[in-house]
Amino acid sequence: MKNKKNIILSISCFLLILLIVLLKMDKVYNFDNYVYNLISPFICYGLTCFFKFITNFASFSYIIIFIILLFIFIKNKWIGIMIAINSVNSSIINKILKAIFVRPRPNVLRLIKQGGYSFPSGHAMASMTFYGFLIYLIIKSNINKNIKILLISLLTILILLIGISRIYLGVHYASDILAGYLVSIIYLILFTSVINKLDIGQ
Repeated sequence: MKNKKNIILSISCFLLILLIVLLKMDKVYNFDNYVYNLISPFICYGLTCFFKFITNFASFSYIIIFIILLFIFIKNKWIGIMIAINSVNSSIINKILKAIFVRPRPNVLRLIKQGGYSFPSGHAMASMTFYGFLIYLIIKSNINKNIKILLISLLTILILLIGISRIYLGVHYASDILAGYLVSIIYLILFTSVINKLDIGQ
């Protein structure tokens, strides 16, 4: 398991560095435009309503509500504390990175209002760190294997849909989403390595 995590960590670091280099060289826009052009033909009222709903699952207010509910219903309060710390860390890291890269948001059809910088996507990071950490806790739990598979599958789909929603709604480039996921994967591997030593999920 440790070797697998190290491989994922190494690949994620390599891809993130490559993405940053390409961004600085203005070489990511073809990729960004290609992905947006794949998604934009499907823009319609129904999908717009759907993605406006989905994108909220990585918003600050929704995450706070979920953290409070989890803290109330989870018996092991250390898990609730770690979930909260995890989300705070993600937000801080995102703000720091956005301040470093100061990438403007796309000049495309924006279907929602959104301020701030674009790279990396805060929603992509929030979804991957929050729901990704829940996946980690589910994997470590003793619940039924079939329920584990179902919950992990649903959370994985939600993470991906949130990323797609940001591109669809015109507030992020595809490279912003990819960077957000990669930063969060790197962070989660390091964060859960600490959590493993504390055995809070036991």
